[in-house]
Amino acid sequence: MKKILALVMTACIVMGLAGCAVPAASSAPAAPAAEAPAAAEEEPAAEAPAPAAEGLIKVGVVNNPPSESGYREANVNDFISVFTPENGYDAKFYYSIKNDEQLSAARQFITDGVDYLLISAAETTGWDAVLKDAQDAGIGVFLFDRMIDCDPSLFEAAVVSDMAQEGETAVSWLLSLDLPEYNVIHIQGAMGSDAQLGRTGALDEQFESGKMNKVVQQTATWDEAEAKKIVESVINSKEPFNVIYAENDGMAKGAVAALDEAGITHGVDKDVVVMGFDCNKWALRELLAGNWNYDGQCSPFQAQVISDMIQTLQSGGAIEGLNDAKQIISVEKGFDAREITEEDIATYGLGE
Repeated sequence: MKKILALVMTACIVMGLAGCAVPAASSAPAAPAAEAPAAAEEEPAAEAPAPAAEGLIKVGVVNNPPSESGYREANVNDFISVFTPENGYDAKFYYSIKNDEQLSAARQFITDGVDYLLISAAETTGWDAVLKDAQDAGIGVFLFDRMIDCDPSLFEAAVVSDMAQEGETAVSWLLSLDLPEYNVIHIQGAMGSDAQLGRTGALDEQFESGKMNKVVQQTATWDEAEAKKIVESVINSKEPFNVIYAENDGMAKGAVAALDEAGITHGVDKDVVVMGFDCNKWALRELLAGNWNYDGQCSPFQAQVISDMIQTLQSGGAIEGLNDAKQIISVEKGFDAREITEEDIATYGLGE
């Protein structure tokens, strides 16, 4: 691990906040966050990284793009607000929803000689070689938001949500409704991501047991418009359904738009139960109005926890409070439309 002897604030590198852009890679790992990501098929431009200001801790952040969801926008902004020159960091950010592009960005950050590499992986697999290269280079790795399927020795710590628990909480709530039958439209997130795998697992168990009927199970890759198309297709097929289990709020919104256009009622004591995840404020207001039934919380705020751990390592200390898998798990809950309050929305809601 590189040791930084002093944090001397001799220069500031101002990073623009990332706007909501098309889900694709930015032009290069060293590009400012304010730049719109390039098209997915475009090769990252060769660009020499700007030299770090003397004394600042060099950090490379590999994340999914802010346009992925309201959750992701909050997550991106959280990291930009914490990893600043004022807080002692020279941070560069790279965004892509594609695992291979994220891997390339991580390799470039290693070549650039960052002190720490922070990763929210698009997929759980394929990272072993990159993490080993980082370890060999003396670079500390932190995972955030999503786990990677690798040996825990390859990273310092992971600050994550328990995605499987999110799914179990949601499915337990659904079973508590004791519906006469469960005919479920299951709209999945990006396949292979930790969020998709976790939120899918508990529902798959119900399909396999026969307690619930899988009307359709299809990915919309977190996209509202694609989710709408999936529900429209089921409506046109005339196959009966009474539950929509969407793995994020945006896809739930798209599903509800299809229901509204077809004149199908939804929400509390209506024809279709609507479930989402992430707890955007606008989604929780749909619960409060009785238009949706359930929303699962997923906390996007991991940056300060990681910064505190980095500072501990910089001072020669050891990270404490990790579980056996080297994780710190965000405490989360689910919200029921019959019980949610304005105070819940103000306290737990994301965005405006």
